[in-house]
Amino acid sequence: MSSARSSTRQRLIDAALELFASQGVTETTTRQIAELAEVNEVTLFRHFGNKHGLLLAVIEDSAVFTALGESLVEQANQTSSIEEALKDYARGRLQALEGVPEFVRSVVGEAGQYPAANRQALGRGLTQANRYVAEYLATVMARGQLQTHFPPEKLASLLNGMLLGYVVIEFTSEFHELWEDREDFLDNLVDLFLHGVVSNIAKSVSSSAIQVAEVVTEKVADLPASLVHFILERAKKLGWQDYALAYVLFGAGLSPVEVVSLERSHQISEHEQHLLQVSHGAVRQVPVNQWIMGKRYGSYVRNPLTQWLKSRKDGELSLFLNDVGKPMSEEDLSARWQVIIQGMLTPEGQPPAIEQARQTWCVEMLMKGMNLEDLSILSGWDVRKLQPYARRAREKAALEQAIRLDRKV
Repeated sequence: MSSARSSTRQRLIDAALELFASQGVTETTTRQIAELAEVNEVTLFRHFGNKHGLLLAVIEDSAVFTALGESLVEQANQTSSIEEALKDYARGRLQALEGVPEFVRSVVGEAGQYPAANRQALGRGLTQANRYVAEYLATVMARGQLQTHFPPEKLASLLNGMLLGYVVIEFTSEFHELWEDREDFLDNLVDLFLHGVVSNIAKSVSSSAIQVAEVVTEKVADLPASLVHFILERAKKLGWQDYALAYVLFGAGLSPVEVVSLERSHQISEHEQHLLQVSHGAVRQVPVNQWIMGKRYGSYVRNPLTQWLKSRKDGELSLFLNDVGKPMSEEDLSARWQVIIQGMLTPEGQPPAIEQARQTWCVEMLMKGMNLEDLSILSGWDVRKLQPYARRAREKAALEQAIRLDRKV
């Protein structure tokens, strides 16, 4: 898109947002938007099709959700108080919505008349905002050693639902006696979360609280890139199956029991994707990464796993086989792993454990930008179990940033 076209598109979006906020979506015409943006009405139709198409662009292209994510990251780094974190977030969102009351009234009141694409855009925007808030709450709670009966994404959903409910009531009714003012609502909202949902680990002696604390404090022992590449190179020298095993462990993040449960029919290799259908435990599909720790290991259709399958002449259904050509067991896999990593040591001076492959994959996916909710789906692990991995990913990102800054001096 040329800069002139981009500028025209942005002027139309800005003009639409201004008019939607001041007089509502229904009362705003495409002619008014075009005049305010100083373009021909035909130009509006060429860019967006109609007014609802422009509304869709206003919702999707607005920087509101991006700014929300950036502001929450900054706030999370500045506070360890859950009370302060909840109140700061809630006050900020209410102030932002109170700045455009007519736009909020219009969207809430007229949403049922919008095309499906616009309703989907609203849903995507709310979902993305919820993810930002969940990561924010998870960071603050982990720092303050707090545990909750609900995962962070559920807490974020409850919090955002209450805030939206407050806004709808305030913008559509008068003289109610539900709360005195906004600060009274915020004080009660925070009290509800602190005393009804969140508690301090130090004050809880229940077995469930101890289990949560153990999950939060689990040590993540991901492997350095150099050692991962060394393991893959050693596996390659040992043969296609060992190479494929290492590739799946580090490229898909599966557990040993999930690996040995795979069958030939569980892998989908196409030009645009390579997937594995996990049928053991948390049933799901997992992509097999082409890139592992900064190095590419083939393509979606030609990689260690597809080459291993191509080399086979047997009729067994299992994806991996033992030394006598039968389906591989966990014990067989453990034995092959020991052969692959023979003589290798981690930075801590211990032989690499097969479980560390999955830990390394989790940290790498977070480093690449995946959020905790999506990683929970791919890994089959609860978001709470993934909290230490998020912390480890942030540590590695901070270290990389420090190294980059040092090189600039």
